Amino acid sequence: MPGPVVDVHTHVVPKGWPDLAAACGGSGWPWLRVDSERAAMIMVGETEFRPVGAQCWDAGTRLADMTADGVDVQVVSPTPVFFGYDRPADQAVKVARIFNDLTLEVTAAGGDRLVPFCQVPLQDADLACAELDRCLAAGHAGVEIGNHVGDRDLDDAGIVQFLTHCATVGAPVFVHPWDMPGGPRLDRWMARWLTGMPAETHLSVLALILGGVFDRVPETLRICFAHGGGSFPFWLGRADNAWHRRGDLVRGASTAPPGSYVDRFAVDSVVFEPAALRLLVDTMGADRVLLGSDYPYPLGERPVGQVVHRADFLTDAQRAALLGGNALRFLYG
Repeated sequence: MPGPVVDVHTHVVPKGWPDLAAACGGSGWPWLRVDSERAAMIMVGETEFRPVGAQCWDAGTRLADMTADGVDVQVVSPTPVFFGYDRPADQAVKVARIFNDLTLEVTAAGGDRLVPFCQVPLQDADLACAELDRCLAAGHAGVEIGNHVGDRDLDDAGIVQFLTHCATVGAPVFVHPWDMPGGPRLDRWMARWLTGMPAETHLSVLALILGGVFDRVPETLRICFAHGGGSFPFWLGRADNAWHRRGDLVRGASTAPPGSYVDRFAVDSVVFEPAALRLLVDTMGADRVLLGSDYPYPLGERPVGQVVHRADFLTDAQRAALLGGNALRFLYG
């Protein structure tokens, strides 16, 4: 019998958060313009950031969509616009607590089908570790982090401290790109999402490898990158070639070529086409690709898992692993 179908990449936007300036300090926080019972707009100042619907906050709507798509379990993670990494850490930890507690309220209505992941103030390792511990005790199963904090990538000492703590307490980590560069060439056609997100993810995977993080953190760290690992899988050969031919510049703190580390992390399956999924499986291994959808946002996959179902090169065992078995190992070890 096939196991449960588990989607590791979905997002939540609670509907009723307080005025964040009053609750957390500072100004310019996102706020929610409620347009109807089932539709709202995330606002940043007076700028419309993203329309959202009841799927973001209503467990019943979410569960109905899951059933329609044949999904048994969703990992429910924050929407990155609320991370607050660019703010003082005391403000970021307050907003994290607000959204983490509200996420538990949303997922509680789904029982075991909705698995909450928390956010942390990643700019301060001690506060991030403390908030993770609080959330794990309260019912969160893991944590979603952004792929960088300003100019600090995942090999930054404070972020490595946090990742080491995650490994120690057994918390799975889902890495989502965010805060992509803008400018005239990128502020059209959603180019920041279409090109910036894959590049950001690629860079941060390299930071873990060439920054020597995988050589320092415990092998028990369970970490997964969104969007198929960005452009990293396609360009792994280029990275290996550079490591060997320009080791004076490329090797950094790593002790082996980048291809030697693909068994240290996982990626999700949000690549949309079977040919891309085949490259992903060939590069990462069928045990390192987890079903993901980016639900409920419009650049995600619906029906969830269709690329896995369409991939005729997968064996039955590989398909079952991608649809759920790999995710269960990521979540629970």
